[in-house]
Amino acid sequence: MFGGRKWLAPAVGVSLVVLAVGAVTINRAYSPSIRLDADLSSRTLKVIENGEVIRTYGIAVGRPKYPTPTGSFRTGDIDWNPAWVPPDRDWAKNKKPQAPGAPGNPLRGVKIYFRAPAYYIHGTNNPESIGEAASHGCIRMTEDDAVSLAHRIERAGGSVPLEIHQ
Repeated sequence: MFGGRKWLAPAVGVSLVVLAVGAVTINRAYSPSIRLDADLSSRTLKVIENGEVIRTYGIAVGRPKYPTPTGSFRTGDIDWNPAWVPPDRDWAKNKKPQAPGAPGNPLRGVKIYFRAPAYYIHGTNNPESIGEAASHGCIRMTEDDAVSLAHRIERAGGSVPLEIHQ
């Protein structure tokens, strides 16, 4: 009890902010601060919450001819169970569009944009590529890992900072 008011503990993993404005008190729950750090050399993507690494995923990165861009980004739209449409690039000539979940669809489960329209984090139909320089610039994860990451981003508000470095 504080100042004549009873206080309830917030749900696990949620912090509680109380703002007093004149005679009005506003309670606002918020998620902890989350950011992502992708290390292209070690082929890992770390989820950092309140300064602490809470999860590390293995990733595949861009091939030397098609490097993953480096720099500071924010995650953008999340596309669940995406279809694949071949981009207008030499490497994709003669490739056919693939429906969501089709065996030939190189995107699995989700794609999370970080530099639209061409670069995103996505699940893959080639999990053996994780740990390799195998993509055309995107960051690949296993389907389960990509889906888990997308849910975590959604819980954090839908867009989080992403730092990509060598």
